[in-house]
Amino acid sequence: MTDIRTAGQAAAYLALARTIAIANDKGGVGKTSLTANLGALFAAAGYRVLLVDMNRQANLSDDLGYRHHAIDDQGAGLLMSLIGGTVLQAVPVPGRERLFVIPGGTRLGDLTGVMVGRVGQQGRQAMLALANALAPIAADYDIVLIDTPPENMLLVDLALAAARRLLMPTKSDAGGLIGMQLLAERFAVAREINPALTLLGVVLFGTARGATAIHRNVRSAVQVAFGTTDSPVLTATIGHSERIATTSRERGRVAHELESDAASQPAWWEALRAAGKGEAEPDGPRALRIPSTAGNVAEDYRKLAAEVLDLLAAAEAAG
Repeated sequence: MTDIRTAGQAAAYLALARTIAIANDKGGVGKTSLTANLGALFAAAGYRVLLVDMNRQANLSDDLGYRHHAIDDQGAGLLMSLIGGTVLQAVPVPGRERLFVIPGGTRLGDLTGVMVGRVGQQGRQAMLALANALAPIAADYDIVLIDTPPENMLLVDLALAAARRLLMPTKSDAGGLIGMQLLAERFAVAREINPALTLLGVVLFGTARGATAIHRNVRSAVQVAFGTTDSPVLTATIGHSERIATTSRERGRVAHELESDAASQPAWWEALRAAGKGEAEPDGPRALRIPSTAGNVAEDYRKLAAEVLDLLAAAEAAG
């Protein structure tokens, strides 16, 4: 397997040029939701997209609907590549053209202990394992997104060592901001072995639309955490909608797909009349109506996807 320390930093950085780690040390701040929605939107727009699931819980498989599908190996392939040197094998996500995934899952529970031992033997250079594994295949894709777990900094370190950009979702509460501060510390350490790593931006997730004072406070906290006078907080935010988040994970459909599903579902009065006639729901409880707010969340993600692409283009133009 190609090793970026011997094959040359420049070649590896070129191969991983559009690899984005989506991370925050806090759970529940939108990492997996961003990975699934951005990945599906980019693929729908014509990009060839690879998703790498570093999470033992593998919630990405719920958001994209492939849990218990034939491709769901619970992270076995990723684990074997990182500890055994086998070539990474990406698989197509069912029902979505140009979208590929390297699944995560329970098998990744064995990875932390292995990496602790390797760091003890090799030092921080051991954290280049994911970069070494991704470099030979990353050029086959236009964008690579790495979904990271909360509160497992060794696995986050692997992602940061492989990525060229960091995209960090956060909520405006204390927990999200503390997670952001902890990640900022890991970001600085990761740059010692991956100096090409840069902060693409911070995304406010699950926030109230129009809460300008809260958003301003978050921008100040980000500037302090990352030691910058410029605000890396993206303009696009993802509004709060717990029902859409739950419906998305239950159905394995991302926001813009739910928006399309909602547009094609029968009018509420037609569904009510059918129920009155005793007509059975085609899918039981899963056939509950999709709320109209799916369109609002889908639009948030579309704006975010467009801004991320603009930021990538600007970063690449700047060198």
